[in-house]
Amino acid sequence: MTKLTISHLRGGVVCLCFHLHISLARFLFVSPGVVWTLQGKTQYQNPYFAPGCLKLFQPESVFSHLQRFVGNGNSESVVQNKLSHPVRTRFLRFVPLDWNPSGWMGLRVEVYGCSYKSYVADFDGRSSLLYRFNQKSMSTVKDVISLRFKSHQAEGVLLHGEGQRGDYITLELHRGRLDLYLNLDDSRARFSSHRVPVTVGSLLDDQHWHSVHIERFNKQVNLTVDSYTQRFQTKGEGHSLEVDYELSFGGIPLPGKPGTFLRKNFNGCMENLYYNGINVIDLAKRRKPQIHSGNVTFSCSQPQLVACTFVSSSSSFLSLPSASPAVGGFSVRFQFRTWNPEGLLLSVQLNPDPQQLRLQISNSWLRLTLHSSGRQKSEVSAGRRVSDGLWHSVSLDARNLQITLTVDNEPSSTIELWEQVQSRGSFYFGGCAATAPDCQGFAPAFQGCMRLIFINSQLMNLSHVQQGLLGNYNELQFDTCNIKDRCLPNLCEHGARCSQMWSSFSCDCSGTGYAGATCHNSIYESSCEAYKLSGSSSGFYFIDPDGSGPLGPTQVYCNMTEKKVWTVLSHNSTAPVTVQTSSLQKPHVMIFNYSASAKQLRAIVSGSEQCQQEVVYNCRKSRLFNTKDGSPLSWWLDREGEKRSYWGGFLPGVQQCSCSLEENCIDMNYFCNCDADTDTWANDTGVLSYKDHLPVSQIVIGDTDRMGSQAVYHIGPLRCYGDRSIWNAASFYQESSYLYFPTLQAELASDISFYFKTSAPSGVFLENQGLKDFIRVELSSPSVVTFSFDVGNGPAVLSVKSHVPLNDRQWHYVRAERNAKEASVQVDQLPLRFLEAPADGHLRLRLSSQLFVGSYLFKKEGGGGAKMTPGVSAGCPGYCTGSSSLCHNRGRCVEKSNGYICDCSQSAYGGTTCNQEVSVSFDRESSVTYTFQEPFSVMQNRSSQASTSSTDSRAREDVALSFVTSQRPAMLLTVSTFSQQYIAVILATNGTYRNHTWKCCSCASVFFVNANFKNMNMLLVGKEGELNNILVSEELQQKYTLSSDAELILIRSLTLGKVTRMENFDEEVIQGASKGFIGCLSSVQFNHVAPLKVALTNRGSSLVTVRGPLVQSNCGALAESHTLQGKTSTSMTLMICLLRLTNTRKDLAVIAGVVTAVVFITVCALAVVIRLVYQQRRAQRSSGSIKEEHRHSMYTDYRTELHLHNPVRDSVKEYYI
Repeated sequence: MTKLTISHLRGGVVCLCFHLHISLARFLFVSPGVVWTLQGKTQYQNPYFAPGCLKLFQPESVFSHLQRFVGNGNSESVVQNKLSHPVRTRFLRFVPLDWNPSGWMGLRVEVYGCSYKSYVADFDGRSSLLYRFNQKSMSTVKDVISLRFKSHQAEGVLLHGEGQRGDYITLELHRGRLDLYLNLDDSRARFSSHRVPVTVGSLLDDQHWHSVHIERFNKQVNLTVDSYTQRFQTKGEGHSLEVDYELSFGGIPLPGKPGTFLRKNFNGCMENLYYNGINVIDLAKRRKPQIHSGNVTFSCSQPQLVACTFVSSSSSFLSLPSASPAVGGFSVRFQFRTWNPEGLLLSVQLNPDPQQLRLQISNSWLRLTLHSSGRQKSEVSAGRRVSDGLWHSVSLDARNLQITLTVDNEPSSTIELWEQVQSRGSFYFGGCAATAPDCQGFAPAFQGCMRLIFINSQLMNLSHVQQGLLGNYNELQFDTCNIKDRCLPNLCEHGARCSQMWSSFSCDCSGTGYAGATCHNSIYESSCEAYKLSGSSSGFYFIDPDGSGPLGPTQVYCNMTEKKVWTVLSHNSTAPVTVQTSSLQKPHVMIFNYSASAKQLRAIVSGSEQCQQEVVYNCRKSRLFNTKDGSPLSWWLDREGEKRSYWGGFLPGVQQCSCSLEENCIDMNYFCNCDADTDTWANDTGVLSYKDHLPVSQIVIGDTDRMGSQAVYHIGPLRCYGDRSIWNAASFYQESSYLYFPTLQAELASDISFYFKTSAPSGVFLENQGLKDFIRVELSSPSVVTFSFDVGNGPAVLSVKSHVPLNDRQWHYVRAERNAKEASVQVDQLPLRFLEAPADGHLRLRLSSQLFVGSYLFKKEGGGGAKMTPGVSAGCPGYCTGSSSLCHNRGRCVEKSNGYICDCSQSAYGGTTCNQEVSVSFDRESSVTYTFQEPFSVMQNRSSQASTSSTDSRAREDVALSFVTSQRPAMLLTVSTFSQQYIAVILATNGTYRNHTWKCCSCASVFFVNANFKNMNMLLVGKEGELNNILVSEELQQKYTLSSDAELILIRSLTLGKVTRMENFDEEVIQGASKGFIGCLSSVQFNHVAPLKVALTNRGSSLVTVRGPLVQSNCGALAESHTLQGKTSTSMTLMICLLRLTNTRKDLAVIAGVVTAVVFITVCALAVVIRLVYQQRRAQRSSGSIKEEHRHSMYTDYRTELHLHNPVRDSVKEYYI
């Protein structure tokens, strides 16, 4: 251990650029403990850990930003500062950031570290080191390879070795990343042209030292670059790596050698290269015979390419004068790297005036534009995907009436000139100064790095620019390329693709099953129970059993036909399997592969209330247990691969079958029917229901090898019901009561959601703390919910204020989320509050205490599971009490023993709380018809009620729907009755167009509602007594007066869209009905019926008839698209036609009278017939006259019945308002 103490004092005037540079005389391995004292200094910065170099450039990759250290405020105290990582360095530089107001300053530093030995080799791109083995080939089961390297090239082979068996190992630098190809006796990989590497690291061509460590044992490999480790298993059948003759480092000595991928050798420096404990560079330096070195030097003489960073996308620029103008033109060359797909690279004014040349990045391509007088311009493009973070070289030459653009030695692009041009004024790189002529308002400024800038073949000295001796600049960082790969590590979750710009990244969640800024939130429900609560019916669904966790969604079948909702997971063997000729020595083995992974199965089973799986075993001379010692002859394996020999109906460990429990085995001397070993078929069927063992992963049959032995088995699907997480409530009765759980695992992302109800004005819902970091959700005031956290960037606070008190003893919903890009919080249906994460801030939330729920944080010692203090009880009484906000849109709150559910059967909406719109897109031929009752049942019901004064007609009809359309006119809704009444809701045009086309003169009631329709339009039509209320867009309400006896009687059907059955409609209404409806209808409600919801959830229902294409849609998105396209009708008229049948009660009385008369006449006729039969023998002669009288009576009755129906027909009239 080395201790270096340095004291530095200075008085007088303080220089603003003062810093202390310490030379350690030799390389030291500085441990993560640095101690110093400061007098008069409160903050200090140690930004540079650069081995062997006095230049100012970026620290090694282990530091993502400059480190700030806190000093003391007096001369007595000592402040200890620890480095986050150990460093290898020779020079340290301390830069003051803040000074004591008294003007005194002093520094005493103690640095602790150990001596560090460095063995360095320099490869020039044509050299390599060959390590030859003592024998012909080397076969190893374990390998450990470590090295450090630095380079300014993005390509190059670091290590290669291969064997005749097909084994190979190649470590190469490719596109600034490190690729490892490793194959152990895999013939497929040997002959395959597409070999997939394991890739780690990024931007490794930054001229900084990077450490690599490869450790392999058998097929398990750990590849570490800097502080990131990738663990994987090799492909192939072998467990050893067999390499022939030699290993090469730094390149391939023979280009085109089989097994190589990139022919380019490494150009850079390697340090401390070890292969299985052998110091390869040391052997080469001492010229040992097993090492062959070609053109390798043993000092790192790589030139340091000075770069500058353009920081701002709006104001960064670098202005350089033209160096010794060339005769007849000019030339510019430079290298750049960036992530941004847009940005200005170069701008220069040209002579003859006015002309301007611009080089910019446009959609990740380079575009060169020559602007001439007026609006004339010439353009060419070159390069592709130049915003990939790699260095790209650009050459621009104006010679011989041509301007030539070359990118990365690709074919050039040329602009032809009418006359020779010459540069005028300065060259602007990356952007423009505010005073520069004709340089504003085009492309955004360049954000990225540039180096090796040549103007007219002269290299521009960026150090002179920094010192103010050359050109001008703004918002630039010199001597460093401060580019970062924000997609390494990939902060997008669940396999989403990460893309980035200079200061941010974004995630493409397509095909992942997740959504959100980092693809954190699952788009699927967590269980079939949740789908049931959302109003879904039986079918196949994707469920995500751990929500936003790592498991991912899986497809299951949800059976909702019973009271319990069953989750069904099938496997690969659904049909019965016949087994013969199997024994314990050669048993029959069947492995079951389910539609879900093992981890998903475990999550589904553990999250369910109960699970079961049926096992059917039909046998003939095939036993399950040996009759002598009771050892199993057949068994099955549980989900963990453990052997189980119970066959349902009993607890684990009991080797019995269900018939033993039910005491109905065919031979009561045995515990299973099959153990009777009869020559006839027997059956043992059981249901496995011990959750910890389910599902069955494998079955083994071992007793079918005797004469006449045979078995047929069938393993049913895994079936589970219940969701233990649907409602998990707790009540807190004391201020000091709380629940505590293990530490929240939420380093990079977390989401928290819950319901609460309280009468307290404030309180902490949840809190977890670390050393400095914390996360908290609380009710900070009666109407404000606050979500706060600190990940090292200072406290971040998001608050949602409700317009009503939240401590009203009603249920309220809270959801908070934090990820690497943003944080959000939502309360009930209030707007979501967002807070973006700082671009270069800390990301990881480091917590150490327990998670406390229900009260303020108290430091307690706890165990691994959830625990509670006194004053906490499970459950929450009265879930639906005062819960008007729980179930929306006519949804009914239903109390459960452990929670509540929303019954959405009477609502046009779906979802857990009846707040999800049910929307459908219609075209001209689409229609949905809902049939209320059949004619016979209706008439039968009416007849049964005719004797009473009450009728079945409603005193109120309520219609509610949302729609969006660009069609006019359009038929929205039609209601028809068996009594020839109807309601037609038509969207008509305004003004003369309405009068010309839609006279509707024969409608009984016509309402025209003029409104400006924008996006989604709400229509509510309610009739009660004599008043009709029409509400459009919740802004316009009108009332109309109808006749008091205008009621709908015997409603037959309701049709949305095009109407095909129009025998009783007016001619004008028929014209509108034939045009149908083009657009989107949503949440249609007619009294208690939701026809759209029924059509989508019960396709097979006899009450619903669907014609034409019908697509479930989103009216909100459709409305937005119509608005963007400018197609939304801005002034329309809603026309509602009502054809009424009046004198309803009078007509019903007539009908009742007719029915009574018919019944009375029928009874009388029957009495007459009986009397005639009785008197037949006694009055034979008078029979003819009696029959004639009977015929006359029947004819009279029939005529009477016809006359009684005439008043009913005559009363059918039309009335106009």
